[in-house]
Amino acid sequence: MNNYEKDIEVLFSEKEIQDAINRLGGEITGFYKDKNPLVLGVLKGSFMFVADLIRVLNFELEMEFIGLSSYGECTESSGEVTITVKSPDVLEGIPVYQNRHVLVVEDIVDSGNTISFLKEKIMEHSPASVKVCTLTSKPARREVDIPIDYLGFKVPNKFIVGYGMDYNGKYRNLHYIGYLKNPPSP
Repeated sequence: MNNYEKDIEVLFSEKEIQDAINRLGGEITGFYKDKNPLVLGVLKGSFMFVADLIRVLNFELEMEFIGLSSYGECTESSGEVTITVKSPDVLEGIPVYQNRHVLVVEDIVDSGNTISFLKEKIMEHSPASVKVCTLTSKPARREVDIPIDYLGFKVPNKFIVGYGMDYNGKYRNLHYIGYLKNPPSP
């Protein structure tokens, strides 16, 4: 561990993450094997997870990304969701979701506000189904009851970083998932 990582307590190793991805890949393949879903990765935090996950999915799929945020420069969700990045085909009135199976892939479901917001937007386009896959879930912070169809890990009520997840743009490049030992106050 280098100086950059001194304030991080490891929760899940790189191997544990890959084992969870392989397990999720098997579960997801069982449902989508003949459906050609649209896999929708939520940026920025899910980019590493999505990349590794789609490599273990054994079926035809299409891939899109959307950027959503409910965090400012703090360790607490603001509760207000904003779209930060969108593809021309995503949420622009083009019925790319109509009659499509959509798998939303997230890095973490915390309050549930972000994923609830996105699911509502997708449902406006009459998809065949919408399922949620998240690498991590923090049930202690849940404000909106949102069903998670595919879950990697439950995490404690701490600020999680690594494997794509960040604090103020830092720690995304860690090969493991951990939490900040002494997070700044919101």
